[in-house]
Amino acid sequence: MMYRPTLGSIAKASALSLLASAATSGLAFAEEAAAAAAAVAPVAQKGDTAWLLVSTVLVLMMSIPGLALFYGGLVRAKNMLSVLTQVFMIVSLVSVIWVLFGYSLAFTEGSGALNAYVGGFSRMFLAGMTPDSTSATFSNGVVVPEFAYMAFQMTFACITPALIVGAFAERIKFSAVLLFVILWVTLIYFPIAHAVWFWQGPDAIADAARALAAATDEAGKKAAQDALDAVNANAGYLFQLGALDFAGGTVVHINAGIAGLVGCILIGKRVGYGKEAMPPHSLTMTMIGASLLWVGWFGFNAGSNLEANGVTALAFVNTFVATAAAALSWLLVEWATKGKPSLLGMVSGAVAGLVAVTPASGYAGPMGSLVLGLIVSPACLFFVSTVKNKLGYDDALDVFGIHCVGGIIGAIATGVLVSPDLGGVGLTDYAIKPGSGSPGDYVMATQVMIQVKAVLYTLLWSGIGSAILYKVVDLIVGLRVPVDAEREGLDVAEHGERAYNM
Repeated sequence: MMYRPTLGSIAKASALSLLASAATSGLAFAEEAAAAAAAVAPVAQKGDTAWLLVSTVLVLMMSIPGLALFYGGLVRAKNMLSVLTQVFMIVSLVSVIWVLFGYSLAFTEGSGALNAYVGGFSRMFLAGMTPDSTSATFSNGVVVPEFAYMAFQMTFACITPALIVGAFAERIKFSAVLLFVILWVTLIYFPIAHAVWFWQGPDAIADAARALAAATDEAGKKAAQDALDAVNANAGYLFQLGALDFAGGTVVHINAGIAGLVGCILIGKRVGYGKEAMPPHSLTMTMIGASLLWVGWFGFNAGSNLEANGVTALAFVNTFVATAAAALSWLLVEWATKGKPSLLGMVSGAVAGLVAVTPASGYAGPMGSLVLGLIVSPACLFFVSTVKNKLGYDDALDVFGIHCVGGIIGAIATGVLVSPDLGGVGLTDYAIKPGSGSPGDYVMATQVMIQVKAVLYTLLWSGIGSAILYKVVDLIVGLRVPVDAEREGLDVAEHGERAYNM
């Protein structure tokens, strides 16, 4: 799970708060709080910083050129340039929105009860952020530069709405994509990211727990317990529930996948869908894009640990084996059921494996990840072929069938694969042994139910919210290009140029 901090020197601020409480209530641990306040704040390590910056570049590569080429190769030649333009535009647009107010809404403390669902404006325009600002990681006393953390999170915000456009490729107005993305990241993505990933960091919990352990009278214990409860409550709604999402199964894949499904249904089928052949124009481009996605995904998953340590290596290995297993699984199942193994099937399976392992990458063991990869591909294949054909919706590039379905499987399976009995790392409770992060209580059925709640929350928030936003965009600029423009191709009709001039 990408545990998300508040901003600045959390440990020092927490210690000062405890010192103030000690002064007013006469607690015996005043000297300890004073010593903590005087302690030198953690300093970001060069290795962690370097890894986080490299991971940021890798995730950016997933969008441009990775996703752009993957999607571009899957559409017809007359729409190749339109897809490339949409993805590049989304990355540029969301990057600007992110530094203006997106980062603040996702990863700062909100106002009162709203804090469980959305952040505030303390980092609007990146106000107060300096090269010395730090953000917490998974480990007590370990921080990274806030600029690096902000940039890493920016790449996640960029790729998520870019995933959506594959569902309604080849028939949506460029202006509609632009307006929808502005509204969607603001009202859907930022709140979901906040609900899943926002917390105060391990040091805030450890400091509050240490204060509770040091309290010697009832008044002091009550004050310290209230402080610990306040720290635990100062987090996103799904984080408070205990939902596990290491790198974005809910925030990225389920979120984008259900928005894509709603969009393709509301916008309608492509002209000639089901009557005309609409094969990918360049599986070569698609294979190149899928390969770039796989490479970049190591930054996506392993980078989500924020540090360079053993858990980072675990997430790296899990990303490797789950993807390989899923690619083989799709290939073999398709070969057995359809008679021929296809490149498109194999790369689709690889993406399905990447999606499924995303929430589990830092929690599962390698063998659990391998099994997850083997399982997810047949399920996604069933949805992109049987279910889609049966229901008749035109999810052009199978955003729902791969990202949403794969994300749901991965998110729920994380509750199982985190089990130490299955090779997982278990849960961490920073309040048991303050300062180290100790094994917490794990009950499989309980954790799976929490994962299901997180999935349902994301499906409802994004599904209903996206439907409303599509209607708003349709009223303002219209969603769909005219039939003649669609037949001509969006490259010329929308952009006045072609991907290929031959």
